[in-house]
Amino acid sequence: MSDIIVGIDIGTSKVSTVIGMVDSEGEVQVLGKGIATCTGIKKGIIIDIDATSASIRSSVRSAEAQSDIKVISAYVSISGLHVNIINHKNFTSISNDNKEIAKTDVQKLIYSAGTIAIPDDSEIIDVVPSQFIVDGYDGILDPVGMKGSVLEGDFDVVVGKIISVQNIIRSVEKAGIKVDGLVAEGFAAGECILMPDEKDIGVIFVDIGGGTTEVSVFKNERLIMNQCIPVGGDHISNDLSIALKMSYAESERIKKQYQLAATSLIKNDQEIAVNDISESFKKTIMVSDAIEVIEARVCEIFSLCCDMVDERCPGNYGAGVVLSGNGISLLDGAAQLAAEIFQLPVRFAAPKNKDIAALEYCTAAGIVKYIVKQEKDASTISKKSIPGTEKKVKEKGFLKKLFNSLRDLFF
Repeated sequence: MSDIIVGIDIGTSKVSTVIGMVDSEGEVQVLGKGIATCTGIKKGIIIDIDATSASIRSSVRSAEAQSDIKVISAYVSISGLHVNIINHKNFTSISNDNKEIAKTDVQKLIYSAGTIAIPDDSEIIDVVPSQFIVDGYDGILDPVGMKGSVLEGDFDVVVGKIISVQNIIRSVEKAGIKVDGLVAEGFAAGECILMPDEKDIGVIFVDIGGGTTEVSVFKNERLIMNQCIPVGGDHISNDLSIALKMSYAESERIKKQYQLAATSLIKNDQEIAVNDISESFKKTIMVSDAIEVIEARVCEIFSLCCDMVDERCPGNYGAGVVLSGNGISLLDGAAQLAAEIFQLPVRFAAPKNKDIAALEYCTAAGIVKYIVKQEKDASTISKKSIPGTEKKVKEKGFLKKLFNSLRDLFF
């Protein structure tokens, strides 16, 4: 039971949960999964803790029912809207006589990276080593056992807004679950969707959710940008409702029925009957009128993402763009529009894991894989069929863990 991780992905329109473990080949074995609609979040911000908590509880219960496991604690995603990734380099001298790098040297280096100065309204939620450098030789993933005089490290320090972090934790705890830690959505999604080569040569991952669009940029196997814009697939339906004065339900129906993002792909433009915005009478609109509205919003979303990448981390991204999110992946022509705007090759995301058939579970499953790769603590669980066996497997929290292991060194 000690290898089991629980990942909860809280999105604007849904909450998904995966209970899983990673096998010897690095693949996530899904023991249970669950999903629930979410009405307590708008544009990536929690506006109703009770509603969000209820969605979390429903999603977790579905996963528990499949796995026969009671979830006591879990790792939870946090959107790029609420985090900032600070690239930080640090070093320490190897002081022992034989100059062999010990695990405590690495832990000391990571711990010190997690004590950098940050804004007063923020807190450090994660420290991710990207590489270690021993006496000038870089690209080292695990320096323990090597010999050298100076150990350096490149770290991605994930900083979250305190209020946002507290609201996420409060929502999860109100659902009866302790939070083991928060994982930036870009790290998690990249684990289950992107290929290692893509992350190495450079890729832009655009995940269009219901109310937000997450933009994660990878280069040299590092997440160099994880940002979010408060526009998503729901805005397409809202635009249709406003522009064509029809009900939101009709807008959703039209979007799903025709599944087009470009007017150039219309094969048979025709009049169609829809409910007026008041739903009191029927009226007719042209298919082209609806698709024109959809195309305008899709182009705007891609343009905002492209401008953000150009501004914050311009460069060459040989692997192009990967699109994800049910709000956009169903629309024919979306990839062509993205390719025109980004001037890069584009592909649609697909789950890499055989146990995950739907994209809705990819981030939650990615949390499981990410936590194992970072050698963080397992989640707390118990077998539902054996009452009274709830047991904390390991102590949670990377800073707390490092503080305890290094207490004798510093104090």
